[in-house]
Amino acid sequence: MKIKIKETAKDKKGWSLYRLAKELNLPQQTVYSWANGRTQPSYENMDRLCEVLECSIQNLFEAEPVQKKLNLVAND
Repeated sequence: MKIKIKETAKDKKGWSLYRLAKELNLPQQTVYSWANGRTQPSYENMDRLCEVLECSIQNLFEAEPVQKKLNLVAND
């Protein structure tokens, strides 16, 4: 499941990943790794992301494409 950190930061606050890292007081590389799917934030950092971006966890996760869901149903 992909976390939409970059898109959410831009949509909710108009922030770049660099600015988000500064707001979280974390290394820029850490936030870029999350955004690129190389690593996942801890539960604590996920809470911090939601707090700083003023969003819910649902806003951060990419919904499963409808086409994929339809293909799963059709294949059953």
